[in-house]
Amino acid sequence: MLSSTAPSPLSEREIVITRDTHVSPEKLFAGWTDPEAYPKWFCPRPWYVSDVQLDVRPGGFNSMIICGPDGERFPNRGVYLEVVPNEKLVFTDCFFADWEPNPDFMFVGILTFEALPGGGTRYTAKARHWTKEACEKHAAMGFHDGWNKAFDQLVELVGQTSSPDA
Repeated sequence: MLSSTAPSPLSEREIVITRDTHVSPEKLFAGWTDPEAYPKWFCPRPWYVSDVQLDVRPGGFNSMIICGPDGERFPNRGVYLEVVPNEKLVFTDCFFADWEPNPDFMFVGILTFEALPGGGTRYTAKARHWTKEACEKHAAMGFHDGWNKAFDQLVELVGQTSSPDA
């Protein structure tokens, strides 16, 4: 029997960040898909990631360790659901590699890289959650500040004239 309880509206289960930048969609996308670039931008400093592995394709996995300034270490694993080069990345921590279910999943991430008419990109990051409570918990963890700082670090890294792994 199906539950008669309707899910909360998406607006209660989604956190969104939209930012415009001078950096091209190609460079931003490259930063999100280059495992050597991740430690240089992915977490707001002084946090960082290590042991980054990315298999950027639908069904491919991502894996890394989020490291804190006091020695904290948090595994972060998931899979890619949709990959449109230079336009869109969709990923989730709902599964590990080979579609192994994750009992402690949090969200589905949807990133879009929209080319702006005068150059640059409108970058949108959405975190969609299964419940309003999970969304509120993610927001309370510092989603807005953390993802905005990480985006600034990504722009600083890939906005240079050289490649993202420079």
